[in-house]
Amino acid sequence: MTKEKELIDKLIDLAFAEDIGDGDHTTLSCIPETAIGKSKLLIKEKGVLAGIEVAKEIFNRFDPTMKVEVFIQDGTEVNPGDVAMIVEGKVQSLLQTERLMLNVMQRMSGIATMTRKYQNQLEGTHTRVLDTRKTTPGMRIIEKMAVKIGGGVNHRIGLFDMILIKDNHVDFAGGIDKAVNRAKEYCKTHGKDLKIELEVRNFDELQQALELGVDRVMFDNFTPEMTKKAVEIVNGQCETESSGGITFDTLRDYAVCGVDFISVGALTHSVKGLDMSFKAC
Repeated sequence: MTKEKELIDKLIDLAFAEDIGDGDHTTLSCIPETAIGKSKLLIKEKGVLAGIEVAKEIFNRFDPTMKVEVFIQDGTEVNPGDVAMIVEGKVQSLLQTERLMLNVMQRMSGIATMTRKYQNQLEGTHTRVLDTRKTTPGMRIIEKMAVKIGGGVNHRIGLFDMILIKDNHVDFAGGIDKAVNRAKEYCKTHGKDLKIELEVRNFDELQQALELGVDRVMFDNFTPEMTKKAVEIVNGQCETESSGGITFDTLRDYAVCGVDFISVGALTHSVKGLDMSFKAC
């Protein structure tokens, strides 16, 4: 089992536990156990669909006898009136899985839709939009899946798959040189092949970063003018990333400076779910 699958399974189990508890007494009291029916996932808002594969896992984990017919795949642009899938099975199962499936698909589709909008704004540049760790606790794996479906890039999944030395790390370590050198020694000692990224707050810190040798520098709260100059100074010696206070309206101003990546926390922390419903058919 992959780590991704393991995390999704745990999320599904927790979600069912908090929603159903000792039983969906409304459904159990109203619907015969033997009743069979169909429900369709109806799209009610224009956007990018995401979460079909997770939805299939939700249905299968709750009731393996449920049959899912998919008409629209993840990453597809959808419009009101589109039917993404039809699910057939026990009516009790359809009703008990409805809310969790919708919560996941609305959230993931909202993230994918926003990500596509941001990445489209960068068209004509080589810049890619990145997500951050500003995710819903417990839902990070599916939120980052949604970013990729929308055309963005995962910055890192967590604290374990990349070294990102930020201002607090630098200050607590006693300087950039100590922080970077300790990170390199740590990787060597523990046999870790991890990229090292360093957040810089000014041009002096940028120069130190280049002298020490890191895989990526993050320009923290630089203006577009500062970013253009910083990219010229780096001159391809490492990857570059802009971060801090960048909005959709200012996104392209940073991209045209030649930066490789722009990280946007809003992709996952300020998203409106895509409107859809799961109706009997």
